[in-house]
Amino acid sequence: MALAGWLIRNKAFVTADGTTLDDEAVAVLALQLALPALHLGEAAFAGWEEVIVYPDAFRVRDVWLDDDGLMHEADRWLVGEARHDGPLILSLPDVLDSPRLDGWNVAIHELAHKLDQLDGEANGYPPLHRGMDRAAWHAAWSDAYEGFGRALERGEEGWLDPYAGEHPAEFFAVLSEYFFEAPHWVRDDYPALYQQLAQFYRQDPAGRLARLPLEGLLPPPEAGSTAHD
Repeated sequence: MALAGWLIRNKAFVTADGTTLDDEAVAVLALQLALPALHLGEAAFAGWEEVIVYPDAFRVRDVWLDDDGLMHEADRWLVGEARHDGPLILSLPDVLDSPRLDGWNVAIHELAHKLDQLDGEANGYPPLHRGMDRAAWHAAWSDAYEGFGRALERGEEGWLDPYAGEHPAEFFAVLSEYFFEAPHWVRDDYPALYQQLAQFYRQDPAGRLARLPLEGLLPPPEAGSTAHD
């Protein structure tokens, strides 16, 4: 795939521990990153230069102020992170495991965040192409996100990773994973979102992939343990 080759030539693929990343791992990663951008081109990768690969899940420290102005700190273990100020960070075992068609793909998830960040902080509303209706996007995604949140509150479980309910940006990134790996599920249960994603990515994965069975698939990793960000 030409776009994957462009990525390998133009982005730095480095490891966090200074070891050499073998050619096969670089190719697997580049191909996964290229898939969502297949019809978006090189502009989809603007604003960052480096992919940092960890040998396993990695720890990050979050610092935030609550509504009372008190500062809090907490550690999280992640398998992927799209830094708004720079690199794409990924766990190598999860990258190598992601090509399985099970609705979970950390490389696609983090690239979706990078696309979302092209016009600022990730918020679930990436810059849309000419001809796409911003109001239609907002209505479809807001309704679906709020409905999913209510389903989670009722304790309802389905195929969609509960991590999608953490934030609109995560909802967009998680749905992007399923769009490319289990598109029929998205098209069946979220037809409006499927149409928006098809317009945004300029692809129709349901037209080229066989339908995955819902039964017997492993659930995605728990968001509270090792999540993508």
